[in-house]
Amino acid sequence: MIDIPDQISTAWIAAASAAFLAKHFLADFLFQTDWMAAGKDRPEGWLAPLAAHSGVHGAMTAALFLAVSPPLAWLGLADAAVHGVIDRMKSLAARRMQVTPRQAGFWRLFGADQALHHLTHVGLAILFAAAGSAG
Repeated sequence: MIDIPDQISTAWIAAASAAFLAKHFLADFLFQTDWMAAGKDRPEGWLAPLAAHSGVHGAMTAALFLAVSPPLAWLGLADAAVHGVIDRMKSLAARRMQVTPRQAGFWRLFGADQALHHLTHVGLAILFAAAGSAG
């Protein structure tokens, strides 16, 4: 069980939020290869590139928790799973809607995808800050 106190340090919340924003930028934009980006959206053969991309997210989340609260490093697996589901759902919706980056619908999906990832990170940042505040 993860204990979340009634009060969490503002400094820890700020640091955790910044850490997860940086993690997301690195994993989603700098560390995502062309193979991952194109492969995860294919109708077939998408699992390996999506797993690799989601694995990068999970590994980085696990590394953050290892630095503050090693028993919570398993949240990296949860982050990887949630990230993979969100990305796959976006891919399926884009294919069903037949949208491309030249259409507003694509950018709406992209925005929803990013918002869901950041919402995931809000939850992770709270857990991270709670663990840091307790220590």
